[in-house]
Amino acid sequence: MDSKLHLARRGTPDEPFAWESREFLRKLLIGQEVRFKIDYTVPSIGREFGTIFLGDKNVAALVVAEGWAKVREQGQQKNEVSPFLAELLRLEEIAKEQGSGRWSKEPGASEAAVRDLPPSAIGDPSSLDAMGLLASNKGKPMQAIVEQVRDGSAVRVYLLPEYQFVQVFVAGIQAPSMGRRAAVETVLESEETTNEANEEVSADARTSLTSAQRLAASTVASTDVSPDPFAREAKHFTEVRVLNRDVRIVLEGVDKFSNLIGSVYYPEGDSAKDLALGLVENGLAKYVEWSANMMEEDAKRRLKNAELQAKKDRLKIWTNYVPPATNSKAIHDQNFTGKVVEVVSGDCVIVADDSAPYGSPSAERRVNLSSIRAPKMGNPRRDEKPASYAREAKEFLRTRLIGRQVNVSMEYSRKVSLADGSSAAPSAGSGDSRVMDFGSVFLASQTMVDGDDVPTGSQAQQGINIAELVVSRGFASVIRHRDFEERSNYYDALLAAESRAINGKKGIHSAKDPPVMHITDLTAASAKKTKDFLPFLQRSRKLPAVVEYVLSGHRFKLLIPKETCSIALSFSGVRCPARNEPYADEAIAFMRRKILQRDVEIEVENVDRTGTFLGSLWESRTNMAVTLLEAGLAKFQTSFGSDRIPDAHLLAQAEQKAKKQRLKIWENYVEGQEPNGSSMPETKQKEVLKVVVTEVLGGGKFYIQSVADQKLVSIQQQLASLNLQEKPLIGGFNPKKGDIILAQFSADNSWNRAMIVNAPRGAVESMDDKFDVFYIDYGNQETVPFSHLRPLDPSVSSVPGLAQLCSLAYIKVPALEEDFGQEAAEYLSECTLNSSKEFAAMVEERDTSGGKSKGQGTGTILHVTLVDVQAGSSINAAMLQEGFARLERKKRWDTRERQSALDNLEEHQAKAKRERLNIWQYGDVQSDEEDNAPPSRKGAGRR
Repeated sequence: MDSKLHLARRGTPDEPFAWESREFLRKLLIGQEVRFKIDYTVPSIGREFGTIFLGDKNVAALVVAEGWAKVREQGQQKNEVSPFLAELLRLEEIAKEQGSGRWSKEPGASEAAVRDLPPSAIGDPSSLDAMGLLASNKGKPMQAIVEQVRDGSAVRVYLLPEYQFVQVFVAGIQAPSMGRRAAVETVLESEETTNEANEEVSADARTSLTSAQRLAASTVASTDVSPDPFAREAKHFTEVRVLNRDVRIVLEGVDKFSNLIGSVYYPEGDSAKDLALGLVENGLAKYVEWSANMMEEDAKRRLKNAELQAKKDRLKIWTNYVPPATNSKAIHDQNFTGKVVEVVSGDCVIVADDSAPYGSPSAERRVNLSSIRAPKMGNPRRDEKPASYAREAKEFLRTRLIGRQVNVSMEYSRKVSLADGSSAAPSAGSGDSRVMDFGSVFLASQTMVDGDDVPTGSQAQQGINIAELVVSRGFASVIRHRDFEERSNYYDALLAAESRAINGKKGIHSAKDPPVMHITDLTAASAKKTKDFLPFLQRSRKLPAVVEYVLSGHRFKLLIPKETCSIALSFSGVRCPARNEPYADEAIAFMRRKILQRDVEIEVENVDRTGTFLGSLWESRTNMAVTLLEAGLAKFQTSFGSDRIPDAHLLAQAEQKAKKQRLKIWENYVEGQEPNGSSMPETKQKEVLKVVVTEVLGGGKFYIQSVADQKLVSIQQQLASLNLQEKPLIGGFNPKKGDIILAQFSADNSWNRAMIVNAPRGAVESMDDKFDVFYIDYGNQETVPFSHLRPLDPSVSSVPGLAQLCSLAYIKVPALEEDFGQEAAEYLSECTLNSSKEFAAMVEERDTSGGKSKGQGTGTILHVTLVDVQAGSSINAAMLQEGFARLERKKRWDTRERQSALDNLEEHQAKAKRERLNIWQYGDVQSDEEDNAPPSRKGAGRR
């Protein structure tokens, strides 16, 4: 058998090459599967000797061949000889000849192969400066070799490269105790520890205990304590993973006894495993708060959650665990999708379940967000005001969730005392408590507002976790559950989001006071006070508002931020069934889905004697009274005075449509039985022309040709039959201003009818004399030489020009000489000048007062809304949206119908203003004098 080299022990240094010898064998065998056989036994010392095989290789032969051991003298008995002795001796001789390992022939090799060890490594633990070691290495991974496992959560290691020999208690956990062993074993363990863990102690060492040691052992032997349940399993778990292995130690702290507390990480494949987490997950250690407080928050949460799961699964030390009584229980298999119809508070929403029948009691489900608590909204009936950031939390959710599709995962229900003051209404139960359902809500769409903290990973696959989003903005805190309480399945993510909000000092974690908003609630005020507010609400035609409650199908409570008041608004001339009538509840449910907590626009007409304002309401530019009537859930009442109702003709048409389809309240309708005056006369239809744009001028003016006009084809055929090769004769052809002639267009050399706008004084003297001409069929104007002019037959010249001058209605476009005038004209040209593109020109007004630019004559100017037929979009709106025009609020537009058109265009102008596009780059544009000019004269048609 081979004879090994001895490592340092108390008072003695390493033998030369002892550490290298041990490391060769450790790296060769630890973690490997081996075979062994017993070769012989020495009864006098009670030991067995044998051979170990790594695969088919004799390990003793490998060690000897590398020069890390020598072949020892064999025993006196014949049977105390290794069967491989001859081979070992042969390999030893080869190693000596080659100077391998301990047989090195290099000068000074033996001295260099002795480690320079610190005192703690050679039996003087008191020499270790634990606080100094922590100060210089806290949080840094330190390479180490585990020499001994005291129990599942305590190891003794060499810290490399200084070979500090220290005991490290695993941070955050406590494994079951291994008890106290007999004193003799304790002394032996001390001897082994100062030598090296797991190095077998020779028989001589065992028999060399002093009499004093034996006496001490005999006096304390009676204090033996057996290991705790599962202590051996915990120690074995740790030994299998870290004993004699390279590990990383991260020092976390030092206790009051100068014991080192640290995290231990061991390799497994390509990753590093946390020993503490593995022990806790397998029920072999418990979470310990005092040492866990030395660790980072994420590591603490992982350990605590692992212990909670081990308790639930009753693993190992938790086999007989009895959970404490709790008022919550898990909810299983209650996942659903739907649209958010109401935000109750920063931690409670109401979702319309897609799978539930419309109008059924289960169609809307109240969901409280799991494991978070937002500031309370208070209770106006009890004169309780909202807590700080309560309104902000609710508004934050409202702007992101209302009307949006969400995925809901219900997680648990809890019995809550009414004293908690929760904003959520009871879903079950009575008396002094209620049962509330909690779950996680995920926004299906990933589109969010800038600055939103969007999660990744498994949550991102389901959508955006709304609870995490609220917490990350500082609008809610995370509930610290008791150990066995049900909680969010994404509790770790919530805690991480809260940590980010605290570090960023956001919302409730900031030192700033929330913005104060004083709201005048006119719904609880007297009728006289509401009438006093009427002029303020009427001065702006349309006001932005938020629908706070749906009181009935046609009556709502609205918040008007601009006027800092809440009002009750009822549709003008539209009435839904009363509370006890059929379809009343369905009308309420319908409007809740459509407008509750949505951003809307309102126009106030009047106020009734009860203090309810009367008017119209638009959501996304849709008149909601029209939508309600089309659904057959309301009636149009003309007794209100239809001349004062915007879109009255649309309301009448919507009611007629519902009647014809016999929807809801009209299910028994018989045509002809409606009372007189219930419908409105049809509005006169506007003239719409199908046109192509032929020329663009400055200031939003352009020329069109009617696609349906066949005169152009006839004129072109006549011009094609003419012989225009010969140049005109000077003196024989002398065109004057206002004459209609033929001119050759320079862009394509085509001949077209033109009117002389400007001519040289006197007679023509040269073929190069210049004439300003206007092409009456296209609207182009240019300067051409006399050589490019021809006389025209009177039969052709007498036909009126086919180019019609138009202007974009409702908007003001800068002239060419003004700022952005050139850019505006170029943009309008890009949108319109395409011979194959047809437009619909809706004539809003005919203006006979203006002249045509640059002497093009006089005539009617059509103010039109120009619509791209293919795209279905308005060029007027496009000019506003790109910042190349602004709304023109002249008095001639001041009718209900036309004011509505202006209002529809305001959204496009607002977008350009917000983005500071072109004319808005320096802010608002002052209205010019033209906007306040008296109304223009109107003509009946083309002159």
